[in-house]
Amino acid sequence: MPFTAQKLIRILFPLGLALLIAAFLFQEGMAFNISPQITPMPTLDRLAEPTLPVSPSQADHGAQLYWLHCMPCHGDKGQGLTDEFRDTYPPEDNNCWARGCHGRNPYEDGFTLPTTVPRLIGSGALTKFASVANLNGFIRAAMPFEDPGVLTEDEYWQVTAFLLRENQIGYDEQLDASSAAQILLPWAQQPTPTPTPLPLAPSSEDHLNWTIFLLIFLLGGILFLWHTLRRK
Repeated sequence: MPFTAQKLIRILFPLGLALLIAAFLFQEGMAFNISPQITPMPTLDRLAEPTLPVSPSQADHGAQLYWLHCMPCHGDKGQGLTDEFRDTYPPEDNNCWARGCHGRNPYEDGFTLPTTVPRLIGSGALTKFASVANLNGFIRAAMPFEDPGVLTEDEYWQVTAFLLRENQIGYDEQLDASSAAQILLPWAQQPTPTPTPLPLAPSSEDHLNWTIFLLIFLLGGILFLWHTLRRK
């Protein structure tokens, strides 16, 4: 049989219709029941040890020291020992003041924890310190709470550098005893008041001018009085 245009239309029409339907379904994400795959975001472990970059700074080393020695009491974000932070610990450990933990009767070799642990990062933190040297001196003398002085001198400067970075306090030099003494914390950097100028003492020229004025005034008074008496 000859291949006519009518036969060609009969073949191509169903094929074209099928292709149109398939394209529509694919556009709607329904072809073959396939839906876009979404890769779940990994859950951030707030208690994970921070990693060091290739060229770590003082503050980078301080972040690891903070994680090891400071975070259990001062929080993963320096927020202090808040209820929200304690909930990140296992249920059996999140009551820090329970008997046998860090309450009035701690376990052997344990220690009693203060009921309030201050924040170290954020608004209002560190305001009792006037300079970086003051801050470092306190950390060195009193921290970690359970074993003050356990870190080396360099490690205490690293923790100090970390706290400055997290509180967005900039400095130009590597922190040490010499440089820290020169760095005031922002709330201690009060503008120098402008002294009120004292009134100037009258000069000899001023005295002379006043003397001439008084003489002229006195002379005028005498002339007025003399003129008045003459008319009488």
